[in-house]
Amino acid sequence: MKLLVLYHSLYGHISTMADAIAEGARQVPGADVAVKRVPETLPDGVLEQMGAAQAQQALADVPVADPNELGDYDAIIFGTAARFGNMSGQMRNFLDQTGRLWMEGGLVGKVGSVFVSTSTQHGGQESTILSFHITLLHHGMVIVGLPYAFQGQTRLDEITGGSPYGASTIAGQNQREPSENELDGARFQGRHVAEIATKLAALAPVAD
Repeated sequence: MKLLVLYHSLYGHISTMADAIAEGARQVPGADVAVKRVPETLPDGVLEQMGAAQAQQALADVPVADPNELGDYDAIIFGTAARFGNMSGQMRNFLDQTGRLWMEGGLVGKVGSVFVSTSTQHGGQESTILSFHITLLHHGMVIVGLPYAFQGQTRLDEITGGSPYGASTIAGQNQREPSENELDGARFQGRHVAEIATKLAALAPVAD
């Protein structure tokens, strides 16, 4: 079973969550897990002004995905920061290049899942994931979230991300890193998606 963790990260928070997602997915026997990012579309000067240049340099070694390769995977877990309750423009730009894949039905029956980050506690974590799901449904993907079997969702002793729609983190004004509870949720989601994708892949007919 091949699984792709595909993300856009500006300041590194989603990258940290992606590593936890991949860690959880790799706990499933037979899971072949790749971690890739979508291309950054902001000019270097703008990244410098936003204080994101150093974070982008740290991501330079992460392979950049090609939209045409998505059909090679049995499951894709997408990660994005929220932009006004929606996915980032960089992720949107990447997905807008999957028209040929949509026409060919290349993702039909594949597993899709989403995780996010926001600056504030109520900054659109749920709406970003739910609006992201629309694209996955148009591609015919089987959507998997973060079930309440992950008990960290019920914690009231700290401010934390996480919902039944997917793992999430609160970045603040880039001064807060993902908490251990948020990373645990990401690991759980990665493992959960990999387990479901493995079961579905086993049911797929073998080509002659």
